[in-house]
Amino acid sequence: MGVHAEHHHVDLEEKFVFTSGFKTKLFISLGIGLAFFVFGLFLLSSGAGEHETHAVQEAAHEVAAAAGHHEAASEGHGHGFDWMTRVWATLWVNSVYFCGVALVGIFFIAYNYVSYAGWSASILRVPQAFGYFLPLIAVSVVVVAFFGGHDLFHWMHHGITHKFLEDGVTPNPDYDAIIAGKSGYLNPGFFWGRLIAYFVLWIGVFFVLRKQSVQEDIEGGVKRHDKSIVWSAVFLLIFGVTSSTAAWDWVMSIDTHWFSTMFGWYVLSSWHVSGLAAITLTVILLKDQGYLKVVNDSHLHDLGKFIFAFSIFWTYIWFAQFLLIFYANIPEETTYFLDRLSRFGGTYKGLFFVNLFINFVFPFLVLMTRDTKRLPIFLKIVCIAILFGHWLDFYLMVMPGTTKGHSGFGLLEIGSIVVYATLFIYAVATGLSKALLVPKNHPMLEESMHHDI
Repeated sequence: MGVHAEHHHVDLEEKFVFTSGFKTKLFISLGIGLAFFVFGLFLLSSGAGEHETHAVQEAAHEVAAAAGHHEAASEGHGHGFDWMTRVWATLWVNSVYFCGVALVGIFFIAYNYVSYAGWSASILRVPQAFGYFLPLIAVSVVVVAFFGGHDLFHWMHHGITHKFLEDGVTPNPDYDAIIAGKSGYLNPGFFWGRLIAYFVLWIGVFFVLRKQSVQEDIEGGVKRHDKSIVWSAVFLLIFGVTSSTAAWDWVMSIDTHWFSTMFGWYVLSSWHVSGLAAITLTVILLKDQGYLKVVNDSHLHDLGKFIFAFSIFWTYIWFAQFLLIFYANIPEETTYFLDRLSRFGGTYKGLFFVNLFINFVFPFLVLMTRDTKRLPIFLKIVCIAILFGHWLDFYLMVMPGTTKGHSGFGLLEIGSIVVYATLFIYAVATGLSKALLVPKNHPMLEESMHHDI
């Protein structure tokens, strides 16, 4: 009875007001981020942000000798590092990471609809709003891949899959047999076809789901809800395939000679826990502003359990992938982890272990008890840590294969994070303001309002 009384006077018509003051703060944040990014570009182009050392050059030779990587050999044989590679790699880390966070909003909605979950009905409009960032991040992914693809993906280099030069007789010195063997999948035409198809499918299904949900507010009944379940199942089928193929295309193909059959799952698990952290943090911040009074401690507890569980799942996938490669000790497999643990003068070794601490040890210890999953302050701290931690995870996936030992974390990287995060917040705030914050005619809303665990 107490729970019922608590929610008896909840306003189901509440809407998020995207105030001019909040917009001004976001524009200021965007300006600061752009200023940092531009100044970082200037420092990098002038050489202030790049410190080439003999150790780095020796590391590149070591990679070439140990793994036989064509790209590493080229890096070590006198070809100077192009500072724009670090720029494209930084933009690519943010593009892939924030794309995943936005996608997980739709993923969360879809598996809650398909599983007939009732507890989440009152918060669905939050992850739903994440989808409004997809068109924006699609532009970023396309632009960075188009202009920076040559720097990011070694397999995109012209002529690398041709055994002979144009005369058909002279051996091609740039020929790479391993990449040539993968050229049926890794070729520009097929790559761009897949990339465009991903966003067309993801964005298309998102807007269909959004339309069904908004129409449900107007019409009531279960017709729209039933359609949402069907379209959610469609999205899960699409996402089940495309989340892995996108991971292969956008991340794994950077280290073209290496592959892992678990990599699609690994990227999905990193995306998923990042998205869950973003959803939870958004819900808490909205409650801090007086919105979502329908959300109680039990909802926060469930969100905390999701974060706790999938942090462990990410660690399971990380460890399983690492253990199999470590145990087999096959050179073409171990090279991926050697790049991150011992090569390039140990550039990534510290981050390698920091990544494990932030994304597993910290959330595991903090969220282990029931109380911490119900207290907003603890959830905020963990969510912020996870959001940065999994950005770092993607940084470690992208940087060693692109910049080798020439990466860094300075104004360029800070500015890019601020820019992308600000644009994400703006898109989500816009999405939240376009419909009621609570889907008032959701058939399971009553169950969600009285959720108690």
